[in-house]
Amino acid sequence: MTNCRTPGTGATLFFVAALLAPAASLAQAEPEYGRYNVLFIISDDLTSTALSCYGSTVCQTPNIDAIAAGGTRFTRAYCQGTYCGPSRASFMSGYYPHATGILGYISPRKAIGDRATWAQHFKNSGYYTARVSKIFHMGVPGGIEEGDDGEDDPVSWTERFNSQGPEWRASGKGETLEGNPDGKKPVVGGNTFVVVEAEGDDLFHSDGKTAAKACELIEQHKNEPFFLGVGFVRPHVPFVSPQKYFVPYPHTKMELPPKIEGDWDDIPKLGINYKTSVNMQMNTLQQRKALSGYFASVAYMDAQVGKVMHALRQAGIEDKTIVIFTSDHGYHLGEHDFWAKVSLHDESARVPLIIRVPGKKPAVCDSFTELLDLYPTISRLCGLEVPTRLQGKDISRMLDEPKHEVRELAFSVNGRGFLLRGDRFAFIQYREDASGGVELYDMHQDVKQYHNLAGDPDYSDVVEEFQAQLRDKLAEIRRNDLGSG
Repeated sequence: MTNCRTPGTGATLFFVAALLAPAASLAQAEPEYGRYNVLFIISDDLTSTALSCYGSTVCQTPNIDAIAAGGTRFTRAYCQGTYCGPSRASFMSGYYPHATGILGYISPRKAIGDRATWAQHFKNSGYYTARVSKIFHMGVPGGIEEGDDGEDDPVSWTERFNSQGPEWRASGKGETLEGNPDGKKPVVGGNTFVVVEAEGDDLFHSDGKTAAKACELIEQHKNEPFFLGVGFVRPHVPFVSPQKYFVPYPHTKMELPPKIEGDWDDIPKLGINYKTSVNMQMNTLQQRKALSGYFASVAYMDAQVGKVMHALRQAGIEDKTIVIFTSDHGYHLGEHDFWAKVSLHDESARVPLIIRVPGKKPAVCDSFTELLDLYPTISRLCGLEVPTRLQGKDISRMLDEPKHEVRELAFSVNGRGFLLRGDRFAFIQYREDASGGVELYDMHQDVKQYHNLAGDPDYSDVVEEFQAQLRDKLAEIRRNDLGSG
C-alpha cells in the first residue's frame, strides 16, 4: 500500500493495522501525517442523469467519468433536503433537517451549538481545512456576483475563499427563458432561467476561479493533511458558461422528456413542483434552450473538475487523497413538465455520488446511501474518531463490498413533504398528517413515476405500512435530535 504518508514498510503495516482498529482508537494511534487527504467536490443543482458515467448519451462529462472509473459510483444515493440550504446544512452538520429544524437557507451553527461540523471535525484533528466557493448555502447568482460568504460557518475552516463572477451580466449572447412568453424581456438577474453563451475564457467566471484556487491550494498544502471543499456553482441558474461549451449542445438537437396527458391528475397539489413549464411560461423552444444551457453548464463544470484532478496528480498525492464528487440534490429537466429542484420525485431527490479511495477497486454500488453518510464514512476512512451522535451511517464497507447494505430506505424532505425511497416503492407524503396527499410508485414497474398507486385499494396496506415507517423515522430523528458530544 502507498496510502500512508510516513515512508517505510513498518509505517505501512501500522496503517493497515490502524484501519482494522476500532474508530475511537484510530485517532489516538495514527502517526503524524498518516491520514488521507480529503478532496470534496460538490456541484450545484446537478442531476445524475446529465452525467455520462450515469448513462447520459447527450451530455459528456469525461473528467467526472474518470473519477468514477477509479472509484465507487453509487446509483441510489439520496439527499436529505431537495433544495440547497437544508441539504448542505444536513450533510455538513451530520443531522437530518428535522433534527436541527433547518428547512431554510441558514447556517447550521445556531442549531448545533459547539458540535463540530464535518470540516470542523477534520480541522480539530489537525487537518488544514479550506473552502473554495459554495459548500454551505450561498446565494446564486446574488452571492456570486457580490463575492460574499453566504451562510457559511467560519469556524469550520482554516481558510475560506469566494469566487466572484459576472453571472447573468456576463457579456455574450443571453436570453431570459422564464416568464418571457413573447421573447421581449431582456436578460434579467435573480434565481431564474437565463442562458448566456458568454464571451471570455473559463477564468472569467466563478467556477473557473474556483478551480484555479483549488489547484493552488493543493500545491501549497500537499505536504500536510488537508480537507479541501471545492464548491462549483454550475449548473445552477443562470446557465452561464463560455460559448465553446455550448457548441456540442445546440438547442435544435435537444429532445425533451415525453409529455404524458393527464400526468398531474393523480399528483397532489403540493406535489406539483414550484417550477413547471406552465407557470414558467416556457414554450417548447425555450425548454430546448434550457436543456442546451444546462448541459453546456455541466460540461463547463466538468472541465473545471478535470483541472482540479490534474493538480492532484501533479502534486503527486493521488495515492494519499480520498476524492468525493456529488451534488446537493438532483434536478428536473422537464420530466412531468417539472423543472429545477424541490420535488420529491427521483429526478430531484437522487444525487450522483462517487467516492474514490486509494487502494480500493472500482465498483458500482446499488445499495441505498444518503449524503448524511459522508461525515461518518470519511471520518472512519481517515482514521478519525466517529462521533456517535451523528445521524448518518458508516458506508465504508460498501467500498470493498458493493452489495453490502446499511439501510433499506432512503429519507428526504422538501419542507412540504417526506420521501421514503425503498427498493420497490417510492412513498411520498405531504404534511405529517397526510392532509396534503400521498404518492406511491412501484419503482420496478414504473421507474419514471407516472402512476400514483396511493389511491388504489390493492395498495392500501402498503401505504399504511409506509406511514407507520414515516412516523417511526421522524420519532427516531427527533428523539436523537442533536445527541451529545
